[in-house]
Amino acid sequence: MPATTSISHEQKKLRRDVMIITILAVLIVLSIIVSMNSGYIRLGPLEVFKTLFGYGNEKQSLILFQFRLPRIVISLLIGAGLAVSGCILQGISRNALADPGILGINAGAGFALMLFVSFFPTNSFGSVFAIPFLALIGAGLTALLIYVLSYKKNEGISPTRLLLTGIAVAAGISAAMIVLTLKLDPDQYQFIATWLAGSIWGSNWKFVLALLPWIVVLIPLAWYKARMMNVLSLGEHTAASLGASIEKERIGLLAVAVGLAGSSVAISGGIGFVGLIAPHLARRLVGPRHQILLPTAALAGSLLVVAADTIGRVILQPSEIPTGIVVAVIGAPYFLYLLAKSRS
Repeated sequence: MPATTSISHEQKKLRRDVMIITILAVLIVLSIIVSMNSGYIRLGPLEVFKTLFGYGNEKQSLILFQFRLPRIVISLLIGAGLAVSGCILQGISRNALADPGILGINAGAGFALMLFVSFFPTNSFGSVFAIPFLALIGAGLTALLIYVLSYKKNEGISPTRLLLTGIAVAAGISAAMIVLTLKLDPDQYQFIATWLAGSIWGSNWKFVLALLPWIVVLIPLAWYKARMMNVLSLGEHTAASLGASIEKERIGLLAVAVGLAGSSVAISGGIGFVGLIAPHLARRLVGPRHQILLPTAALAGSLLVVAADTIGRVILQPSEIPTGIVVAVIGAPYFLYLLAKSRS
């Protein structure tokens, strides 16, 4: 009888998880439809539908296929990448406040991007594919520095120490970036200012091609390691007793998180809080098991970024509010709530 009850409970939970994922997917589709219909030049639902199937005029095709759809796809990829990155960082650090932005990984990617912008143009075709690699190097070196500074022999990684070290490193990198901006010409400064505000500056198909391989490879790899993340979240002593190679697995997962965050930030700019909000929302909806938590967080992150980008484009037409600012308006109060909750 207890076994039957347990199986029934698992089946109910599985059906509930599938329903939640389906609802998130439907909300993403609705957000995409709204985003395709929204903008300074409005396209009605019927016009969008006709244009998608090749019956729109030249102007409608240009607006939809060359401006809006690439930006929507990039928003989906960025949201999923940042959310899964945050989910990994929270899992391996056992810190509910871990996030690529808060831990300084985004700042490291931005610093590498600023150095690149100082010497090379950002609009050449080759630079589009070089930028994610450079951002990855900057994010990786920053993550390595934070890891080394927050690691203590015989103690491992303390969640509080990791968070405080990340905040300190991010502050130092941000100060260095401010100094570097004084040496930029007006065009370079405008680009960096746009990037820092979290504006999705890469909004055409070549940026989709530059970002897509990173997301397609690293998110499935993270999902493949979901069982190990479940073990690591139990604590170092428990994970070691189960035979896990803690440091090796943690460094590998950290590399995946850095790759997702660095490549996403290279295209999206300094969008924060996605890696904080999406995993928390997913955890409340489906629980802590990473096999279902990771895809749910990816969908929640995509939904958040697409919705924020759409709001930023339409709320003050013809001007735009950077996506990062819209996300920050949502994320900052939520971060304060989590911080207050963690101290209680």
